[in-house]
Amino acid sequence: MQEALLTAAGSALESAAGSRVMPRANLHLTLAFLGSVPVARLAALDAPTRDAIEVSRPLATPLALSLDRLEHWRKAQLLCATAAQVPEGARQLSQCLKERLMAAGFAPDLKPFRPHVTLARRVAHAAAACTLTPVTWSFAEVTLVESRTQPGGSLYSTRATWPLCVS
Repeated sequence: MQEALLTAAGSALESAAGSRVMPRANLHLTLAFLGSVPVARLAALDAPTRDAIEVSRPLATPLALSLDRLEHWRKAQLLCATAAQVPEGARQLSQCLKERLMAAGFAPDLKPFRPHVTLARRVAHAAAACTLTPVTWSFAEVTLVESRTQPGGSLYSTRATWPLCVS
């Protein structure tokens, strides 16, 4: 899936001179963005995340969405693959997750859910042609990921993973 996404976005990534293309292993679909969380509070993320997933499952099949657009988020200097249509199950999961995080004292980004995969950072200018051959991103589990910024890029660590589908 990651390979197909990068291939589909190839020309836009090539023209994003000076940008930092995300390594394949770091590509992920963002359900909720928290920004900076103090290390001492990281363990407190587990319970609200688990609770949101418990409310959202069992699903009969994995959630799937079509990443069919490339967007340049100028202020954040990101090039992202986004979905024009958001499946209701994914929207509900994101909303439930945000509500549980807020109840636990966190401050998730409250903008409407825009599923996206960040393809490149430090993109000052959008590529001339921001088209994307649609790529289906399916997921049957949710992973809580810790991102630590360091020289040369972010380091992602898996904190926990929960299944969405019950077999």
